[in-house]
Amino acid sequence: MPERIDPILLERARSTLARRDKVLGAVIRRVGPCPLVPRGDPYRYLVRSILFQQITGHAARAIEGRLKASFGGRIPAPAVLERAPEATLRAAGLSRQKIASLRAIASAFGDGRLVNRRLARWDDAAVIEAVTQVRGVGEWTAHMLLLFSLGRPDVLPVGDYGVRKAARDLYGLAELPKPRELEAIAEPWRPYRSVASWYLWRSTELVTP
Repeated sequence: MPERIDPILLERARSTLARRDKVLGAVIRRVGPCPLVPRGDPYRYLVRSILFQQITGHAARAIEGRLKASFGGRIPAPAVLERAPEATLRAAGLSRQKIASLRAIASAFGDGRLVNRRLARWDDAAVIEAVTQVRGVGEWTAHMLLLFSLGRPDVLPVGDYGVRKAARDLYGLAELPKPRELEAIAEPWRPYRSVASWYLWRSTELVTP
């Protein structure tokens, strides 16, 4: 079973990262402990990721609320979502493109191509390979699934704008780093690149002293 983020790992990661990288260490001292807690349930995480794509968090939460209200107050199970009338999903505020992606996710979990317990056992590369075969799920979403749902400790979301911007600002780069540049910067962070990424996100909220 792959290693999973827990409080002991987070404390070990914090001390290791601060020791190996002085720039990141300064951020860690200012931000404090990392409170990452895996959310579990990959199916529901992927459904919510589609709901939140390319719209504001406020709008996405409103759509999520209407969707849940149509299905007894919860995200519908795969078989239910796959058969749900399009009119019901459209009434919740979903575009046809998002409906197609949601049905694809529901189908993948419904027919056994994706199974929560199996995803929890697979290594990171296998998870990425499997979920990105599903319509609407790209590499960024796969990385977020690994980090926030499955709690994998060594994920580097090389395509995430926030991580790239923070790396540019913290390490004095002229422009946003490309994936290979970011991987080179992050090499000392192994095997805790998920935790390092969280600190990079938080660094953008710090006020310059």
